[in-house]
Amino acid sequence: MSDPGFSQGREVCRKRADRSTGVPFRQVYDARVVEEGKPAPDFELESDSGETVKLSELRGKPVVLYFYPKDDTPGCTRQAGGIRDAWAEFQRAGAQVYGISADTTASHERFRSKYSLPFPLLADPEHKLAEPYGVGREGKSSYERSTFVIDADGNVARIMRRVNPDSHADEVLQALAT
Repeated sequence: MSDPGFSQGREVCRKRADRSTGVPFRQVYDARVVEEGKPAPDFELESDSGETVKLSELRGKPVVLYFYPKDDTPGCTRQAGGIRDAWAEFQRAGAQVYGISADTTASHERFRSKYSLPFPLLADPEHKLAEPYGVGREGKSSYERSTFVIDADGNVARIMRRVNPDSHADEVLQALAT
């Protein structure tokens, strides 16, 4: 079977290689979770500013939900910085962007301030979104680096798994343009 995946019952498997060892493994996603063309799972999370964000209340504009492992780490900082540096293009696309990790709101507040991020960061320390979005990592307390582009009607337009933090912003902007 070929990448990006093949179905095994309710699981979608992707062949990958561990970045540090090069040893192949399969990342398994539950196909019962989010799917392109289907409504995005609704949620309510607290932002770094203390506001509650509910996905279903964001309809009318495209929404970018990008999950990342941890605040203020090299890859996550490059990923967030890429969006910050292309912020005018995200605004032209009319997109609402939210970064989501398992870090606390206090950690998000420091991270956002330190790097002058123009978009909110949502805290999910209880991993509420791990299952519905399929972003949990077995044996880890952090999320897989994945992005979901949601259309103005609340449907998932594009799913991007294990994204490259350096090219992430450009890839999301391309997805918003289609």
